[in-house]
Amino acid sequence: MQPRLLHERYGAHARAILNLVVPLAYPATAKRITETAGKSPCRSRAVSTLIGASLRCGDVNSMTMRSTQRTTRGIRTSMMATRTTTTRTTSFALAQSADSNDIDHAGFLFEDLLQAYFDCRRSKRNSSSALAFEINLERNLVQLHDELIDGTYKPGRSICFVVTRPKPREVWAADFRDRIVHHLLYNKISPRFYASFIADSCACIPTRGTLYAATRLESKIRSASQNWSKPTHYLKCDLANFFVSIDKNILIDQLTARIPEQWWLSLTHQILFHDPRTDYELRGNPALITRVPPHKRLTNQAAHLGLPIGNLSSQFFANVFLDALDQFVKHQVPCRHYVRYVDDFVLLHESPQWLTAARDRIDSFLHDRLHVALNPRKTILQPINRGVDFVGHVIKPWRRTTRRRSFDQALKRVSSVAASDLRETANSYFGLLGQASHSHTDRQRLAKIILRRGRAVNFGLTKTFAAQEKE
Repeated sequence: MQPRLLHERYGAHARAILNLVVPLAYPATAKRITETAGKSPCRSRAVSTLIGASLRCGDVNSMTMRSTQRTTRGIRTSMMATRTTTTRTTSFALAQSADSNDIDHAGFLFEDLLQAYFDCRRSKRNSSSALAFEINLERNLVQLHDELIDGTYKPGRSICFVVTRPKPREVWAADFRDRIVHHLLYNKISPRFYASFIADSCACIPTRGTLYAATRLESKIRSASQNWSKPTHYLKCDLANFFVSIDKNILIDQLTARIPEQWWLSLTHQILFHDPRTDYELRGNPALITRVPPHKRLTNQAAHLGLPIGNLSSQFFANVFLDALDQFVKHQVPCRHYVRYVDDFVLLHESPQWLTAARDRIDSFLHDRLHVALNPRKTILQPINRGVDFVGHVIKPWRRTTRRRSFDQALKRVSSVAASDLRETANSYFGLLGQASHSHTDRQRLAKIILRRGRAVNFGLTKTFAAQEKE
């Protein structure tokens, strides 16, 4: 669909549609220099110029080098003073028009779908499904928008493959247009859930990754043990077969309680209960699927159980599902020093007997309320002085290091990776090791392998270079 048709179809809302073919290098400012009464038009240097009929009011057409005529309402004017001159500028706001209900009746604008597309393609730009979608980008976006509005949207085919590190497991990847819908839903409803999450809930939450989880647990250990001077124990637990054991009937009740908008609730229900096993393509070596234990395969679960690993929606839904556990541990057990990353969580207390009683209460809660269970083989209770292994870090008195298994894997990968991939692989491991508070010795050992392979490493042992690069 041409930009002119987009403008005719969506009216004033088309003003916020960005240049989809060549995205701006930096976010465009809202200010545009426009014509003043009795004066010639000015060229705007505030933003990159756009080309074509989809220009917004106040943009400069690079073909004519003239400002577009102002014909819409909802314009605010302001004066921007400089040292010697005063320039009149205009700031455009997306003011709701009287006829906007036919566009916004579903609870979202076309611009929201466009933002979801940009979020989705951030790390998937070169995938085959993303490239196929971008061939007719505007037409595909408009078609997806119309399907969502009129209720005819249906999820497409998924891709299933097996990863072997750190252990074999199924990964399900939704089609690119379906991932756009996942981002659309996530952008809308996630803030209201994140506002109620405790600060000790990590994973798949902005600014709360593995480093956040490790440093927060380290600070809690120092608080509980009074800077390692007081004997303290930790209880580390893991949920058995977590993603394939999630009960969707329980999860939809948790989501319904926080989503009052009927349209968004219907979309949530459709994404949650979509079964990718009904239409999927198995990629990679088919023999790898046999390496995944049967009880960990989504294909072997009941229809109301399990979320596909690999989708943004599944990661978000998992956090919503376990928020009940967080609230129970913090307010009912109660445990002051507690951190959770996905289905791994740690409790701290001076008494091992108290932690044992807490484990029993948590196990009963998980079984009765969430229908999941603890993994007895990964339940650990011991003093903190022996070291707490959590999210790839080992926290010991006054230092935090990288897990030895991860470090050994780094040395092995850097030694055997192809020369064309050495720089990217080595730099990624430098970044991983650099997250630890004590990593100089580990980075030295990694740098020696890189130097033996004929590459240079900077003095800080944080970066390697391609063959033709110089520090």
